[in-house]
Amino acid sequence: MAELRPPVVAMLGHIDHGKSSLLDYIRKTNIVEKEAGGITQHPSVYEITCTNGTHITFIDTPGHEAFTSIRTRCASVADIAILIVSAEDGVRPQTVEVIKYIKECNLPYLVAITKVDKTNADIGRVKQSLAENEVYVEGYGGNISVVEVSAVTGQGVDDLLDMIGLLSEFEGKTAERDVLGSGVIIESRLDPKRGITAVGIIQEGTVKQGLFAASSGTIAPIRFLLDTEGNTVEELSFSSPVQIIGWDKMPMIGAEFKTFLKKEDALTYAESFAEKGRTLGTDSQGSTLGSKTLESEGVVALPIVLKTDTAGSLEVVSNELNKISREKITPKIISSGVGAINENDVKSALTAPDTYIIGFNTKVDSQAANLAERSGIAILTFNIIYELTDKIQELLAEKEPRVETEQIECSIKVLKIFSTAKNKQVIGGKVLSGTFRQDTEIKIIRRESEIGRGKVKELQKGRVATSSANEGEEFGALIESKFEIAPGDTLEVITKVIK
Repeated sequence: MAELRPPVVAMLGHIDHGKSSLLDYIRKTNIVEKEAGGITQHPSVYEITCTNGTHITFIDTPGHEAFTSIRTRCASVADIAILIVSAEDGVRPQTVEVIKYIKECNLPYLVAITKVDKTNADIGRVKQSLAENEVYVEGYGGNISVVEVSAVTGQGVDDLLDMIGLLSEFEGKTAERDVLGSGVIIESRLDPKRGITAVGIIQEGTVKQGLFAASSGTIAPIRFLLDTEGNTVEELSFSSPVQIIGWDKMPMIGAEFKTFLKKEDALTYAESFAEKGRTLGTDSQGSTLGSKTLESEGVVALPIVLKTDTAGSLEVVSNELNKISREKITPKIISSGVGAINENDVKSALTAPDTYIIGFNTKVDSQAANLAERSGIAILTFNIIYELTDKIQELLAEKEPRVETEQIECSIKVLKIFSTAKNKQVIGGKVLSGTFRQDTEIKIIRRESEIGRGKVKELQKGRVATSSANEGEEFGALIESKFEIAPGDTLEVITKVIK
């Protein structure tokens, strides 16, 4: 029998607009201080019980521009979106991105204007900027519900929860409780003690201990279940977050999962799923091997072994590295995976010269650290996305091949030949551009073609020795060259530069 199910709510908005702080207040926790650099870099899922006994599942999403794929994936799982906009900043780039996605998915939503307790808050300006982006809230030409909230004072938080409840009742989403549970995986990671763990949102039925979960070419016997807080539970039903442990391969984030009574049925589903799309293939250490082709069309590669804490992070960092390149060098991921940096990663790095091992929110085991030190392999770890990309850009600048090129510093016109003897010629000329200097190399140009090269040995102006002649000045010079210079030739002074 179908029954009304609690809403799954995605918190969406620009970086540092207060999504996590608002959830901190609702949950009475302090997640923000634990976040690296004070910014959210993973999707987080929380289930709360309101004072009236109803349940709401919140998905907190990263606001940094690099995490677009995570935001859109989480929004696709949600029943309702809360568009978070700071009363200080108004609509920003990721706000615009989120608005577009909400409308494309026809996702029911309401607006929460945060940080209304700040002295420079301007709620009217925020509502106006929303209207300029075709979000028409109540009182500004539309009927989109808007709530003014503060994560510091708690202002408007109860109103926000009530508004979510009303919108959920209006949408009337239902589900069956007494069927085998299924849902969507929103994150997966490699736990060094428990193995591969996936975080999912149950959309239908009930997930219980003793069942078998299957998704995207992989299965997991459900020997025990964890809720979103890490507590062991016997079962969880629709709209609840769930942690399923013990997958034999890393499941794809964004993929559907189902549960089965029999292992054989789970295997059949997993295999059929794998035929429809490629899974995130991993070896026993959680590494994904990539192409080792390092050069193409004159562009060299900076080889990278990439390890991250979760599959979502792996996707984000890989995408960001794909955006970074210079004219003559580009990053190339030769191996990637989820979990701690281990000896296999160092061995992968040894297959290509000058490879860097990059870790994001992950640790380096002692054996890997020792092998890397002995082998001269650099391991760099980061926990903030923009620090990682900044370092890669710095490495590319350092490693980019330098090419020696010639640069024309000066051009002169040969007016007269005074004498010629044993590869030495005394000429008279006029500087057309630049500064003509002694002890410089020249190209001899005749009819726009180079016929040879020489060197300026001596220089005079008005029969007085000098070291240089400027534009427009006439001079006499002793040129050393085995090529004969003639009146009307052009001499170009060249210097060699490294670019």
